[in-house]
Amino acid sequence: MSKPDTKFFLPYQAKWIKDNSRLKLMEKARQIGVSWCLAYRMAAETSKVGARYDFWASSRDEIQARLLLDDVRSFATILNVGATDLGERVIDDERKLTAHVLEFSNHRRVNSMSSNPNAQAGKRGSRGLDEFALHPDPRLLYAIAYPGITWGGSLEIVSTHRGTGNFFNSLVEEIKHKGNPKGFSLHTVTLQDALDQGFLAKLKAKLPADDERQSMDAAAYFDFIRRGCPDDETFQQEYMCRPSDDKAAFLTYDEIASCCYRGEDAWQLDDAALAKSECYLGMDVARVGDFTVFWMIERVAGMFFTRRIQCERNASFDAQEKILYGLLDLPFVRRCCIDASGLGMQLAERAVKRYGSRVEAVGFTPKVKEELAYPLRAAFVDKGIRIPSDKAIETDLRSVKKELTAAGNVRFVADRGPGGHADRFWALALAIHAGGKAPANYEIEVVTSPTSFDARRAI
Repeated sequence: MSKPDTKFFLPYQAKWIKDNSRLKLMEKARQIGVSWCLAYRMAAETSKVGARYDFWASSRDEIQARLLLDDVRSFATILNVGATDLGERVIDDERKLTAHVLEFSNHRRVNSMSSNPNAQAGKRGSRGLDEFALHPDPRLLYAIAYPGITWGGSLEIVSTHRGTGNFFNSLVEEIKHKGNPKGFSLHTVTLQDALDQGFLAKLKAKLPADDERQSMDAAAYFDFIRRGCPDDETFQQEYMCRPSDDKAAFLTYDEIASCCYRGEDAWQLDDAALAKSECYLGMDVARVGDFTVFWMIERVAGMFFTRRIQCERNASFDAQEKILYGLLDLPFVRRCCIDASGLGMQLAERAVKRYGSRVEAVGFTPKVKEELAYPLRAAFVDKGIRIPSDKAIETDLRSVKKELTAAGNVRFVADRGPGGHADRFWALALAIHAGGKAPANYEIEVVTSPTSFDARRAI
């Protein structure tokens, strides 16, 4: 491979490009240009005279697969190598799997695919697994991709962390602390590493002249990114290569990721498409600071499919009630459960009065919260639910932790941050409850008298 041009690449990018190890892995900060240099390697390796292998790339979804191939195409132009975009091609007739394909003048191809591990089966040649930890099943993806380099080529894995229980972190831990039995070449690039090597100057060259980051130095930019994260745990994972502790969270990243829609899935259905459906609604109520969340799910053959999510911050109670009634007036919304603790009490009572047994007001006692939380967890563990792949939702679901009180009772807590206070978690839990049967060991509490309200709220 030709020497990477320093006009285009920072030291950590050039180091990755020049590393021709058979197995290599990078744990990285988010949005520091690593997928870009992965695309350069694909173009440079696959287009050179005498290249023996195709390159098979896997991204977390269809959109990222297309963007990655766009970068490969751009580098083909920069390298002045002939390349033909073959568009989307079927690569597995039996499974109806496709890839976006770029063919070079030497007849070798870069094939950019989304996250389906089966797309890697039976293919020979180099592999590039981008945002590996974000794939629904990283372990399975690795198991299918690795044999593909038996007859030659390399396996390149790039990702930000997704919890201590993720297979990506297992590989990193194996490399660092267990003798590296697989023989990976490890690269670690934190946000601080990237800034020390000139990342901010590269970023500023791409930003508008009036962007507030133009006036920042590296230290100010570091603090700017840190302040913008929902919490410090998220910052450490997303930017400093320190995975979040899955043992402390009620839901793991893998459990959440395995239940996400693919990027190309059309999950938000209109009223006509849902006309004959069986839908259920959960509403978590807030007034100032936190979010009021409306979460609608459709039940199909025992599974729950998210169809609509609406989040309102600082909305008046009149505005919230208008949204709620608009949803409850839909004939396919069979049942709704509303957070009737504190601020939600009046909204819930009025909705019960108007819609009768279709609405239940749920008082969030510790016991009720436990009964709501575990069915939500079961839905994820059993892969019985589908949710959008969205960072705010993921952060909210991950924020809930189970604690034991001194008396041995279970309580669920979450820190309040810029993204709310586990509001989406509880709206979804209420929707799942609405779509199921009330547990026999307690009755949903219809609140009829004032209750105390703690500003921190142990959820």
